[in-house]
Parts: sequence; C-alpha cells; structure tokens
Amino acid sequence: MANPYKLRCNLTGHDKDVRALTTSIFPENGLISGSRDNTSCIWVESKEANSFRRELVLKGHSNFVSSICVTPPDDNYPKGLIVTGSNDKTILAYIPGNPEPVFKLIGHEGNVCALASGMFGFLLSGSWDTTARVWLNQKCVMILEGHTSAVWAVGIISGQGVMLTGSADKTIKAWKAGKCIQTFKGHEDCVRALAVVNESEFLSSSNDATVRRWALNTGDCLAIYYGHTNYVYSLSILPNGQDFITGGEDRTMRVWTDGRCVQTIYHPCESVWTVCALANGDIASGSSDGIIRVFTQVPERVASAEVLEAHEASLASAPVSNQPLGDIKVEDLPGPESLRKPGKKDGQTTMVNTGGSVEVYQWDASQSKWIKIGNVVGSSGSTQRTSGKTLFEGKEYDYVFTVDIKEGAPPLKLPYNISEDPWMAAQKFLHQHELSQAFLDQVAHFIMDNTKGVTLGTGSALAHSDPFTGGDRYIPDKDDSNMDVSLHASDPFTGSGRYVPDGNSSAGQINTNGHYPVKTSVFFDASSPADQILGKLKDFNQTVEPSLQVPQESLSSLIHLLSGQTDAEGVTTLSKLISWPSELVFPALDILRLSVKNSSICSTFCSNPNFVDLLCQHASQGNSQACRMLAMRTLANLFRHPDGAALNIQEIDAILQSVINGKDLTIKNGQTAVTTVLLNYCIKLSGLDDLESKSKCLQAAGELLSAQLEPEASYRVLVGIGTLVHTDDGCKALSHSIDLPLVLTKFTNSDTSKLAECAKLLLQTLAS
Repeated sequence: MANPYKLRCNLTGHDKDVRALTTSIFPENGLISGSRDNTSCIWVESKEANSFRRELVLKGHSNFVSSICVTPPDDNYPKGLIVTGSNDKTILAYIPGNPEPVFKLIGHEGNVCALASGMFGFLLSGSWDTTARVWLNQKCVMILEGHTSAVWAVGIISGQGVMLTGSADKTIKAWKAGKCIQTFKGHEDCVRALAVVNESEFLSSSNDATVRRWALNTGDCLAIYYGHTNYVYSLSILPNGQDFITGGEDRTMRVWTDGRCVQTIYHPCESVWTVCALANGDIASGSSDGIIRVFTQVPERVASAEVLEAHEASLASAPVSNQPLGDIKVEDLPGPESLRKPGKKDGQTTMVNTGGSVEVYQWDASQSKWIKIGNVVGSSGSTQRTSGKTLFEGKEYDYVFTVDIKEGAPPLKLPYNISEDPWMAAQKFLHQHELSQAFLDQVAHFIMDNTKGVTLGTGSALAHSDPFTGGDRYIPDKDDSNMDVSLHASDPFTGSGRYVPDGNSSAGQINTNGHYPVKTSVFFDASSPADQILGKLKDFNQTVEPSLQVPQESLSSLIHLLSGQTDAEGVTTLSKLISWPSELVFPALDILRLSVKNSSICSTFCSNPNFVDLLCQHASQGNSQACRMLAMRTLANLFRHPDGAALNIQEIDAILQSVINGKDLTIKNGQTAVTTVLLNYCIKLSGLDDLESKSKCLQAAGELLSAQLEPEASYRVLVGIGTLVHTDDGCKALSHSIDLPLVLTKFTNSDTSKLAECAKLLLQTLAS
C-alpha cells in the first residue's frame, strides 16, 4: 500500500449510532447515512473545508434506520432514489433534495436490515422476519423464503440475474427467478454483510470474525481472511474492484489488499457498524458514537495537525472491554518501556501495565510509533463493578435482570444498557435463548417497567453492544386476426371404444400481432357423449369402497349438469364424487369442468374452502394422467366467471405450483391443460394492477419452458408471456431478471412456425 489511510474529517450530526452508509449519485461524491436516531442524512463534499457538510435530514421512520441504498436514475426518477430500511418494518424512498419520502413499502414483519438495488429498478430487502423481498414499481413481486433465521445481508449480481442473501442461520443463499439455486455453507456464526466482487465472486463477513470469498457458480469458498477479533459487521469493495475494507465490533476498520490486512484503523468507540468506499479512494466509517469518519491516502486531504491530535487523544481515552483480548493478569504485562521496541506490522496491538492500570497501544507504521488507543476496563471472570455498572460475560451493563421464563426451568439473565432500545434488547434476548417471537412485547415492556423511566441515550460508550445478537451466537386490444390458439387431439389414456375425455378446447382470440395479447380466456367445453361418462361413473361406483358410494339413482341427476343446467341434487352428488380416489375420480372431474360453465354451480363449488386444495391434490404428481389433466381443465374453466377467477387469483401460489409440477405430464392434452391455466392467469392479470401475481406467472412460465413441452403447450406459455409484457414495463423488467429472453431464444428456430414467430416477436417486445 503506497500510503496508509489517515483521518480526513469527522462528520457530526447524528444523535446516536450510525448504522448505515452509502455513497450518493446525486449529489455527486456525497455520502448518505442512517442512524439509530430514526433519521438519514445527506452529506455533500466541501473541498474548500476538506470535509463534508450536512445538506439534508431525511425523516419519516418511527424507529432506527438500519439500511440504505440508492437506485440508479430512470425515466420516473431522473436522479434516482435514496431508499432506507428501518426497524419500524418499512422501507421509505426519497428523491435527492427532498426530505419527505415519495413512497413507502410495507410487507416485512421485522426490522429491514439490508437493502440492495439492481437493474431495471429492482430492489432487494432483507429482514428479521427470515425473508428477503424483491420489489419493482413499488410492488413486492417475489418473497424469498428458505432461511431459518434473520436475513442480515443482501446483494445483487445483475449480470447473472442472481440475488444473494446472508442469514443468522450461518448460510448464504443464491436465488434466481425466485428460487434458491445454491446454498453456501462455511461460516460458523451469523452472516452480517455481503459484497459483490464481480459476476462470478462475492465476499461475506460474519460474527465468526472472518471474511470469506466465494465462487458463485460452484459454491466453493475460495479464501478465508482472518484479522478481526470480534463480529465483522460491514464490507465495502474499494474502487479497484478487488480490495476491500471491513468494520466490526473490535473497534476497527481494516483495509485488505491482495487478501492481507494491510492497515488496522482503531476507533474511540466499541462498534464500527458500517464502512463505505468512496469513488475517489477515500473510505468512511459509521460508529456507535454517532460520528462518521472519513479517511484518505492523499496527503493533501489529510486532516490538520490539530484534528489529528484530537483524534489520537480520543483514542487514548477510550475504554476498552477486555473480552476480545482474553483474561488479563496485570502483573504479567510489560511496562511502558516495552513501547521503545518498534512493532512488527501496522495495526499490531500491545497492552502495557502503567501503575496497575492497563493501556492498549497500536503500532502505526506510517508514523513509526505506538499510539495509545484506550484503557482496558473490567476483568473477564470477575464480578467487579466499574462506573457503577454490573459486569456480565465480560461486558458492563446498567442492568442485568434475572428472568423466570417458566416453572421448573432455570432463570435467564437479561443484560441491558439504558442507551439501548428496549425493543432491540428484547429481540436480542429472544434470539439468544431461542424464545418465541410472541414474547417480544412482554420482554420489552418488562425492561421499560424495570428501568423506572430512564431515558435512552444516557449510557456510556461501553453501552454500545450489538443490538441484534447476544452472547457468542445468534439464534433467533386491437382485434385484427382470428388465429386459433388450440391444437386439437384426442386423449389416448383409456382405450378404444370406451369413454375418453374429449381433447378439444375453445380458443381465445389473438390480437395485435397475430399472437398476443389475448383478451378472452381459453376454456375446455367440448364433451364426450353423456352416456359414456355416466356409464363409467356407474362402473366405478360399484368398485369404490362403500363409504364413498352414492345411490345409483342419484347419478342420473348428473345429466343436467352436463348440459349446463342447475340441479341441486346433482351438485350434492358431484360434491361427493370429486372426493373419490385419483384412479377413479376422472369421470367426476370431467363432469365438474363442464358443470362450472353454469355461473351458479361455479359459485357453489367456489364457496367450498377446500375446493382448490382438492383440485390441486388431484393434479399432483403420482396421480393418473387423466386425473391430473381434468383437474387442470377445471381450474382453467373457473376463469369463465368472476367467482372462479377471484378464487384462482386468491389461491395463485398453490395453483401455479401445480402448474409447474405439471410440466412432467407426457400426454399432449395434459400439457395443454396445464399451460392453459397459466395462459388464463396471464389474460386475467393483464388488466389488473397486481405486479406480484404477474411476477409469479412469469416465473412459472420460465419453469415450464425449461421442460420438453409439446409445441402447442409451449406456444400457450409464450402467448401468456406476451399478453403480460406487451405494454407493461414492470413485467418486461421482471422477464429480464429471470432470464426469459435467453429461454425464448431456443424457440426461435422451432419447426413449428407459429411458435418460432411468436418467440421472435416476444424477444422484440422485451427489447423495446
């Protein structure tokens, strides 16, 4: 390293811990900070003063700000957006220069502790609620579920269409199109930060005091970087794209070059919560004392001698918890004379016995001298009190409560400093002891009641422990064409001369370009002769177990349902028949998909809360092809009436999972039924402001197109995609994020002309 980093300036203005830092796009070369004081600040560089001035305070959160990112400029927001996440469970977005948020995102059920922005306007958030959410155009379009504990860190590798999440469950997951494609294991404690190095590698830091480098495609850990002595909270890549800086609970920000820690920068406070690399090569930190510090390698930007002297004085007077240093026997430590011997490397620390007290020094290679960085207080393993505080597990606290959780169980210790947020301390306590989240309010109120109204912000520097973890672990239309979408074929699953469900379907009308958008849903209305269907039912009624049989005379009432008439007895009988075993139920399902053409009958079945579950059960893998196909045809036909369409949209997750699972069907009409359900979803949703559901449909489309579908089935998927994206920029962006253009390319050379033509048109639409 050519020059070591030295202090450039201190930025004061926050009343409490600075928890998040990022660089701004507007203003250029600025900084944005977020704090436990519930505010964020925009800082503008002042070259004349060799510092930054606070330009604006962003307000709106009701609890502390945990995370910040900026989104790049677009047509809607030419200067981009500043986005903040908070412990109030919300995300706020601000236009640079405006202190009031332009919109709020609601959906997380816990602290929003991580944010990242990507291409096409995507936003990724991570939360204590164990999930990450993907947002587009102010809508949650995907929920990434799979972690078992809080999601502390997120990142986006836009070129790969991959999203990363790091969790307190010690793992990192890579997601594509809403599905987990890789789980990275190796950290021994909570993953606290992620940083993307390039399209194939990323870094992670952890409460296990290490930083790791990972290969995205293989999941291999390429390197482990050791140096920190406590939790590593934050990571930031330096402008060269390879080297990086880190910040942690050991009072340090560290600079890493070629995989080595080349500089250790101590702070006069316990926690360096966040670090940030600036475009000009300077680096910044946000700490538990509420100060932002900027450091530089450029001699002309180094602070004045007076500022540097004051900084060294604050380091020298800082109290140091000895917990990360181990048990101390004062009499065994060397005296001040040991400081005459130079250190072996920059950042090396040593403890000195000065008349019975312990001082900590750091070797500064740039000045070739030892600099005092604090006084050690307390003694691990001791029960002594200093400054009127109580020592617990090597740290001092204003209060250490004894809490009885349940009868017969040993009491638990709840340490608390009055500078902490009671809700955060309660959350830490629950996570540490694996207690139910339902106790959060009770524990927080217990703390407030037993601290007798003491206000926040009155604690000492020692009070800034990690409010997220505890102890050594974290638990916690235009109509100009009439092309038919359907491809008619008979079904070969029952044998010649016997009842065979008909393969025909009525077609929606194609618009605009001969392929999409489609405005009319596609239904399966053609029927085999009624006597064949009823004959098969009568045969099965004699073989099914007695408890499931219906009176033979009741079967005659079903003839009315087949012709679209209302018949109360027939509906009652059919309701029983559709609960038959999958190998016998397909004639009843065939009657069901025809009977729901009647709006009254459709409403009756849709009022049954178990109706969709039953259809999805019949459509599930392992059942006969006929059973699965007819269950999907019924779901497609429900789109004919408002009650059916509303039920399908309400149950979209379960139904689309059945659609995706249906890609293994081998009969042509089975695949057509499956893809028609998806097509009808796309048609119905194209007129609705429901980006989340549209996102789910596009993801399902990608899943289906990855299978070996018949041309007609693939064509219906493409028409569905086109119907969603043709005038919807949000859906276009979603399609790019899940690599649909790449998937579509394989269809452009299809032997089926309409499939190839549709694929080419779709690629043009997505490129516009």
